[in-house]
Amino acid sequence: MASGSQQAGTLQKDAIGLAPVLFQSITHMAPAAAVAFSIIFAVTYAGGATPLAVLMALIACLLVAISIGQLAKHLPSAGRLYTYSARGLHPTAGFFVAWGFMLAEPLVAPLLYLIFGNVIGVFLTNHFNTPTWLWAPFAAAAGIGVWALVYRGVRISTEAGVILGAFEIVVFLALAITLIIAAGSNNTLSVFSPNTGNTNGLGSVFAGMVYTVLAFIGFEASVPLAEETKDPRRTLPKAVILSCVLIGLFYLVCYYGAIVYFGPNVAADPKNGFFAFNGGDPWDGIASKVWGPFSILVLIAIINSAFANSNAGANAATRVGYALGRVGILPPALAQVHPRFKTPYVAVHVQGALGIAVALILGFALSSPLNAFALLGTVATLIIVVIYILTNLSNLVFYLREHRDELNPILNVAVPILGTLIFIPVLLAAFGIDFAGLGITPLAPPANAAPWIVLAWLVIGVVVYIYLSTRAPGRIQETAKTFIEG
Repeated sequence: MASGSQQAGTLQKDAIGLAPVLFQSITHMAPAAAVAFSIIFAVTYAGGATPLAVLMALIACLLVAISIGQLAKHLPSAGRLYTYSARGLHPTAGFFVAWGFMLAEPLVAPLLYLIFGNVIGVFLTNHFNTPTWLWAPFAAAAGIGVWALVYRGVRISTEAGVILGAFEIVVFLALAITLIIAAGSNNTLSVFSPNTGNTNGLGSVFAGMVYTVLAFIGFEASVPLAEETKDPRRTLPKAVILSCVLIGLFYLVCYYGAIVYFGPNVAADPKNGFFAFNGGDPWDGIASKVWGPFSILVLIAIINSAFANSNAGANAATRVGYALGRVGILPPALAQVHPRFKTPYVAVHVQGALGIAVALILGFALSSPLNAFALLGTVATLIIVVIYILTNLSNLVFYLREHRDELNPILNVAVPILGTLIFIPVLLAAFGIDFAGLGITPLAPPANAAPWIVLAWLVIGVVVYIYLSTRAPGRIQETAKTFIEG
């Protein structure tokens, strides 16, 4: 394992403040792309109750955000949530959280490269009759652009995130308000009832939550920037909680507007419902109806969102690679820091090349970039939901064991327990397991392959864990120590 003296340096201290750290989380959630390509999958299950599925995901993720905030006060780290599980529960739990992130986090960038390429490719095909495979070079171009931004430094890449993130939010919020006004007397609170416009009530809502939770993944993405953030113990909790609340409210407004405008009782129809509307591009179709030629702003916002989210995901993935390389779980070369840009440049190059390759290979192998998106998104959701549950439990155990004098019965007991209970039916739904007879519908192909991919990754992780336990047990123990002292 490389020693600190062998590394090219350390990450740039105090490089960024609250605004760029906040938008690191916001852009990692890809608000516009999540509205346009993640939550619409939820509509096929939850139907007219999709806003309720969004609200429940907001509550669940907010509880996790509070747990993260409680842990970040004592454990700000570039290692992200694996440090919390390692210290709060056990180094073994920390290792498997890190192992989960090693699969989930690098998927974020290629997942959004697919959206970037698909949106431009479909637009060109519909308007200029270009070949459908043109999505691929645009996806690769997005990957190269993100690669360059992340390589040059965290300040420039996070500042770009502030600008890009603000634009997409303004466009979709304006569209949602337009839809609410256009809905007129059709505005109704019935969209927050579990039985509105679906077949199985809460069973349908929990299945839909697999994709509304997917839309929230990334609210914690500012945590890996801890070692580059000013006053991380205060800044990180604010950024994590604010990003979750603000974007959660944004999702609520967008899907309330869309569902009441489209019609809650017909939204889930597989042939004529929201998902199938306008050839599978419902937001562009709705925008064309209410905005006319200005609907082009929606296209630009989605493209912008995909690029900004890819940038944020690459930032987070490379910092996790840096931290794991630093303790020797991954190759120590990933901990090398560029002497000028102060970025983990080896990790940046690995993430850059791997992200482009995954997007292109899966996009072609599964016949379309959207099929690849569905598979990668579901894999990421399964892993992250488990990690969120472990983070909640880490909050509880950490304060009971190490900081009992600071223990708050609401923040450190009620919050993690309730947060865990909300996520359990979502996890079961992702695996197609019916919960309390609610009639949860199994996921459709290719998303239904995701549980098997996650289980296979877990089995490989067990083998790696046994190897490290016998050959280098110190590397597993080090996951509990990768935080800032003092």
